[in-house]
Amino acid sequence: MGIRYYAYAFDADLAQQAVDDPHSILSSDPLADAWGLEPHASVSVATFEQVSPKRDMLYLDKAWSALQSLTCSGIGGPATGSCYRMFEGNVTMHDMGWDPWVRTILPEEVPSIRDELCAIDESQVRSWARTWRSRHGADDDDELRYVLDYLRRAQEFVESLAVDGRGMVYLIG
Repeated sequence: MGIRYYAYAFDADLAQQAVDDPHSILSSDPLADAWGLEPHASVSVATFEQVSPKRDMLYLDKAWSALQSLTCSGIGGPATGSCYRMFEGNVTMHDMGWDPWVRTILPEEVPSIRDELCAIDESQVRSWARTWRSRHGADDDDELRYVLDYLRRAQEFVESLAVDGRGMVYLIG
């Protein structure tokens, strides 16, 4: 199936819970939430419609690694910080698969993440993509559209979080 990215919003009054037990904010079956599957079913039909409202969940499929690279590079410079925190991390591989990466982003951290992330535009992504493509063998516009689509989703999600004063817990796994 591959390693994917899921983020769940939480209200400010749940911040301490999100710090103490981030898994309590996450769904027990995030792929089912993202793909419209019956949770924990061994056989289910995907609707490919996200079950959770878009203001409550962000699903980045496998685009997280491209967004991680994009934000880590600091768009034309060294890593700058804030928006990279939204994508930072990687799974821990072992013999039986992997352990996911989980992070809590508090409501007070969201505005600076939003400001940096929403400042990234298509021309910056195209410039970054030239280097990304040469390192990863991707050379088609479909890959670029894929990254741009998920970047827009991430920008909309973090904008909504900032407006509502919410935080998020994300899982890469």
